[in-house]
Amino acid sequence: MGLPTEQNDIKEFIEDLLQRPDGEAVASEIEVLQSIYGDETIQLWIPTASSASNPPDPTTTRYEAVLSLPSPYEDVPIRVLVSLPEGYPASAPPQLQLLSRYIGAFGADSALFGAVLRTFISSASGVEWAPGAVCVFDGLQSVLDHCAAWYGERLSAEVAGELVRADAHPDPGPGRAAAAALAPPPGPAVAEAPPLPQGIQMFLAEPITDRKSAFVGRACAISHPSEVPIILAHLLSDRRIARAAHPVINAWRCQVGTLLHQDNDDDGETAAGGRLAHLLHILEVDNVLVVVTRYFGGIHLGPDRFKHINQAARNALELGGFLDAEPASGKRGRHR
Repeated sequence: MGLPTEQNDIKEFIEDLLQRPDGEAVASEIEVLQSIYGDETIQLWIPTASSASNPPDPTTTRYEAVLSLPSPYEDVPIRVLVSLPEGYPASAPPQLQLLSRYIGAFGADSALFGAVLRTFISSASGVEWAPGAVCVFDGLQSVLDHCAAWYGERLSAEVAGELVRADAHPDPGPGRAAAAALAPPPGPAVAEAPPLPQGIQMFLAEPITDRKSAFVGRACAISHPSEVPIILAHLLSDRRIARAAHPVINAWRCQVGTLLHQDNDDDGETAAGGRLAHLLHILEVDNVLVVVTRYFGGIHLGPDRFKHINQAARNALELGGFLDAEPASGKRGRHR
């Protein structure tokens, strides 16, 4: 049931298969794949020049599937080689091989190539094969899922890294342009926010990174609670901040006369705001707002995330001089 090397027309290839007693199941399956993915997605496999010294098994039928990753990465193509041994589907499973050297802008690694090769070998991470059942579609769907997850992880890490670098180094450059091209489509435009209240100076600490996530701390002095929503709205008007998983985890304390006003917000990271409030309490820092932006890199950090959130906040407070015995000149805020 080998593939004719001179064949360059998939329709003729299917017709040739239909003439063989053992080829009808394969031909029918290819037609089903075309109806699902489109006529142009199933193509003949042409051996490369490098295979001349190691010619393919003539009893194995091979063709290529040229597919696109599922939503939201529909514009990212992959190429998969489908190899069907002589006993398929009655007594042998197919084998799938990733032909694409790059998925989007990222070079495919050995782990991804191996995962695709194991599609019908390891049912734990691939597809369980049953003798007599055609199963290439199930295998291709498994490959698409693997590739989409692999691509999404690298895209998240790339975008998070570029956003963090943009926060620390606001000058534009080719790296940021590349990240913008790779990033998912932006959400609805954020309404223009009012400028920072007069005299407010925001202190930005160096990012803390761990397993592809990044934590950026900011701190500023405040003189009245009414400044807090204006400052947070100003930060959220920055698209780089607004697109983070948790843009403005925050806590603040402000002494007005004899009253101490204070509040905090988790911004979706449960208990994080309360921990920042506790940090301000034990440091005895008043008249200050601290904000931590978390960019999620796709790997859950567990309790470590709170350690990084607190450290990012403390770094910003230290950078602003809020932990000094005497506040720096011109800064509103104090350490008591």
